[in-house]
Amino acid sequence: MTAVDQLALALGAGWASGLNLYAAVLALGYFNATGDLLLPPELQILSDPLVMLAAGLMYCVEFFADKTPGVDSGWDALHTFLRIPAGAVLAAGAVGDVSPALQIAAGLVGGTLAAGTHFTKAGARVLINTSPEPFSNWAASVTEDVAVFAAIWTAVHHPALWLALLALSVALIVWLLPRLWRGIRRVLSSLARWFGGGRTPPADPPSLPPRLPPPAP
Repeated sequence: MTAVDQLALALGAGWASGLNLYAAVLALGYFNATGDLLLPPELQILSDPLVMLAAGLMYCVEFFADKTPGVDSGWDALHTFLRIPAGAVLAAGAVGDVSPALQIAAGLVGGTLAAGTHFTKAGARVLINTSPEPFSNWAASVTEDVAVFAAIWTAVHHPALWLALLALSVALIVWLLPRLWRGIRRVLSSLARWFGGGRTPPADPPSLPPRLPPPAP
């Protein structure tokens, strides 16, 4: 595996983990088990049948949770503590037996990519869930699932293409996150007004000027 292959695999694993950790683990394990990819020794455990079974089971759970409005946002909040560190671990393991400094650097970059895709996904879902119909939620979830497997496949078979696509993805994330945050703030403000009954606190009555004493006769 060349340096470009290792870099593409590490960054692809980190990026995909932020969208769907279980799909990323399942894809890496499957490609390695079928001989389509030779994972570094640090990640060979992903092809273990028990690991693949657990990843497949959790992927099925996430498949339905991620397509249920409201539940998906709670699921994303919980997985903030799983996807980001897992993305860092997978990226560090994907670079193989190299210097500890390079593994730490790969882990930092992989964790950052996982954080970027995770928060973009979670923020977009909060806004999508304001729509009364469920179809946009399902479409977003299916697109994310396809993107995970497509990203891993492209990183394995066309590493240079994946690195170019990754650069575009990072630019899109940087552009989207501030806008998503502003949208989420508007949603939270609307919810706060709704739970508050839509009333604003009464304003203080205007202060009256002091009364002057009557003139002396």
